[in-house]
Amino acid sequence: MSRQLRLGLRQPPALSRESFVEGPSNAAALAALDAWPAWPGGALVLFGPEGVGKTHLASAWAQRANAAVLSRETPEPAQVERGPAVLEDVDQGVADEALFHLINLAPRGGGLLMTARRPPTLWAAALPDLRSRLNALYVVELKEPDDQVLEGVLRNLFRERSIRPPQEVYPYLLRRMPRSVPAAREVVQRMDEAGDGPISRWLAREVLEDQSQNLDLFE
Repeated sequence: MSRQLRLGLRQPPALSRESFVEGPSNAAALAALDAWPAWPGGALVLFGPEGVGKTHLASAWAQRANAAVLSRETPEPAQVERGPAVLEDVDQGVADEALFHLINLAPRGGGLLMTARRPPTLWAAALPDLRSRLNALYVVELKEPDDQVLEGVLRNLFRERSIRPPQEVYPYLLRRMPRSVPAAREVVQRMDEAGDGPISRWLAREVLEDQSQNLDLFE
């Protein structure tokens, strides 16, 4: 059997819009971003599970809009008033008063993009006025990847490691692997670290069988 030389090369992941893998699972989010600056209330929330591309899309939009990237611990409302801004992981905790002012000022500065794992209706809010603002936000969900997106993610992950698997590897993985981007990342990493032999469907089977014995791997 022929052997593939894997040099351990790594290419940094690109966070441009062009490098984002598009598909039915993220079409609504892309359409919402493309509608900027005509967001209702001047703000948009992208929410979804880990690894579906929230940070990727937020970074790409920030480049396009020349937006400020706010600190979740110390967000400055004045920055939102001066121009577009991005605030990530909002459901991990942002001071109520600061978040209230950010949302109120969003229409003046050209837009506020927020990301989270949960929709804003589930975010903690002690201030009644903030709760009403959160419930009224423009919200779009980024869903777990469909086959088109997951295959594109696998291709990108292999490319970052300078690996070119045979075409048959992709449909084999798609039929059997867990349906998430973190799972795809783990599969590619384990296949890369399995040795200097060829990347093949047989190696994919070994990796997946090993993972099936460690069900907590993707939790």
